[in-house]
Amino acid sequence: MNIKPIKTKRDYKEALTRIEKIIEADPGTKKGDELEILSVLIEKYEKDNYEILPPDPIEAIKFRMEQMQLEKKDLAKIIGANRVSEVLQKKRGLTIGMIRNLHSVLHIPTDSLVS
Repeated sequence: MNIKPIKTKRDYKEALTRIEKIIEADPGTKKGDELEILSVLIEKYEKDNYEILPPDPIEAIKFRMEQMQLEKKDLAKIIGANRVSEVLQKKRGLTIGMIRNLHSVLHIPTDSLVS
């Protein structure tokens, strides 16, 4: 086991290649320990270099509507009939009440609704 910090893209690719080879290692074995350590190092490298930003709130709403096969009229029951088009066109921001309703009814994480 020759483990080193992942500092470059090349180090990252080498670590991924090694993980592919030992992915089925049993916990508590040398290869299992190596797999666990490499996983932590890869996770840190990805967090530092490939940050995933939260989705745009309106895109999150549209995505959930698509998942749940909802239409604008369904959304109107949640945030108010005369606000749906303005919100979906980003002409009106979400209010605290809308965010609470969207979270409780559509189960969209509040982090995704606050921009």
